[in-house]
Amino acid sequence: MPQTKIIVLDDDPTGSQTVHGCLLLTRWDVLTLQQALHDSSPLFFVLTNTRGMDAKQAADITREVCVNLKKALAAQGNTIQPIMVSRSDSTLRGHYPVETDVIAQEMGPFDAHFLTPAFFEGGRVTRDSVHYLMVNGKPVPVHETEFAKDSVFGYKHSYLPDYVQEKTKGRILADQVERFTLSDVRGDIGARLHGLSNNRCCVVDAETQQDMDNFAAQIRAAAAGGKRFLFRSAASLLTSLAQLPSQPIAAGAMREYVRNGKPGAVIIGSHVAKTTLQLNELLKQPGVTAIEVDVDRIEVDREVLLAEVVDAAFAAHGLGRTSVIFTSRTERTFRDQQTRLQFGVKVSALLMDVVRSLPRDIGFLISKGGITSNDTLSDGLGLRTSRVLGQILAGCSVVRCPKDHPRYPNLPVVIFPGNVGDEFALATVYSRLSGIKLYRELSATAAP
Repeated sequence: MPQTKIIVLDDDPTGSQTVHGCLLLTRWDVLTLQQALHDSSPLFFVLTNTRGMDAKQAADITREVCVNLKKALAAQGNTIQPIMVSRSDSTLRGHYPVETDVIAQEMGPFDAHFLTPAFFEGGRVTRDSVHYLMVNGKPVPVHETEFAKDSVFGYKHSYLPDYVQEKTKGRILADQVERFTLSDVRGDIGARLHGLSNNRCCVVDAETQQDMDNFAAQIRAAAAGGKRFLFRSAASLLTSLAQLPSQPIAAGAMREYVRNGKPGAVIIGSHVAKTTLQLNELLKQPGVTAIEVDVDRIEVDREVLLAEVVDAAFAAHGLGRTSVIFTSRTERTFRDQQTRLQFGVKVSALLMDVVRSLPRDIGFLISKGGITSNDTLSDGLGLRTSRVLGQILAGCSVVRCPKDHPRYPNLPVVIFPGNVGDEFALATVYSRLSGIKLYRELSATAAP
């Protein structure tokens, strides 16, 4: 029987936020893919970063990965049966159906593709085929949130069949979408799975990890029986498919990865409102220095701005403080999507120059934002592969630079999605790595 391997094409590097021990690939040449296929972990991630691209670029990159993957699989004698996952945002932003269409063309045929956007650690659940974001304990349909207003990936529907019809421009009609409700996934869906064919579009409810576990177990059984499925998914499905044990080091103990107990650096590119709230709380903490990057200066005096930021980071490090380097929070408007993406590339390029220029002996690095984190791994740190150590906070992975890295050997790097965690989440991660108590804990200790 062929060995199975879960292969995740991740449109930003945050999809590993529920797993550990697996490889993240920022390159997808045949030899690198072969290395990942040989790895002992049941899954690996290819970080395509396509959420930061336009639709054509996303399709081209996805196709390139798939073509090389077919070559890598053939080199193994096709003894590995891939389970293909197109991992994207749990708030429904991303290039759907562009990426799943390309994967189906190159890696198919598939009997069905499933939309499984639930991400429990981030408060995303799906009920009666409606996708919700939990806000202050209350479920809010995602089309009513800021994420649905995204200038590139906006949408009007939380009811997933309608979302599919909207995004496919009517190619797949809502009434053609197969719905797997909570009562279905909590029961026996084996016969229905075996009856799927012709890449049928399916949407899946899940409110708890147990729901996803039940669904994944039946998916594995159907796959063992010869069915071929493709997934457009958030991270929680991967936990259930991979069936990993607990991570080796607990979240609260990850300070042991910090190099020589040194202060670190935080790079923040994400602009969603949640990130700004978290940044404001982080800047209240002891031991941090705020360094704002005025993005309006990038096209005017970029090199002067870069030098100022790097000098400020070195000064803070010399004082034993962690630099918090963040882009200015004012939301810019653009005449079109392409202009916005091009400006984002310029901002990221500056931040990556900062990453490459930080003090060599920083103890840790926190990267906030999906695209920012992808660029940090692939460009700023120049990593071909890295391994996920585990989660320092629900939804936040820690990876480590290799011991032979030319500038930052063994540096722990936190991949922190822009839309994950409460207002104290970023401060909590900083506290766990720095060993410095949160200011509210210090205040409580000092109270009479």
